[in-house]
Amino acid sequence: MSAGERRSAAHGEQEGFHVEVVFAWPGQAHFRRVWLSAGGTVSEAVSLSGLLQRLPPEVAGDITYAVFGRPAEAGRTLLPGDRVEMLRGLTVDPREARRRRARLRAAGRSMKAKPPG
Repeated sequence: MSAGERRSAAHGEQEGFHVEVVFAWPGQAHFRRVWLSAGGTVSEAVSLSGLLQRLPPEVAGDITYAVFGRPAEAGRTLLPGDRVEMLRGLTVDPREARRRRARLRAAGRSMKAKPPG
């Protein structure tokens, strides 16, 4: 029996495929491999992974999706081997964070430039 035949037998002779669902949080990452029937969508993969249910409600409501780094709608049909990424909203405006880092660097340089005394 080939690997494909074993997979089909294990999944009730249904046509389908595996996809990976990932979610990263500061200091941790979660990966789940799920089996989807042909025509499976992003939302089905996320639901089967169980990852959304593990998130705090205030975070879960702001989740968006990507497939291999490209934005994707929940209804997008997936292909074998796709990686669904669950994306959380930004907590800091990137432009403001850059300004803050620049101010800190400038303050550090000005402290180093002052002669002792």
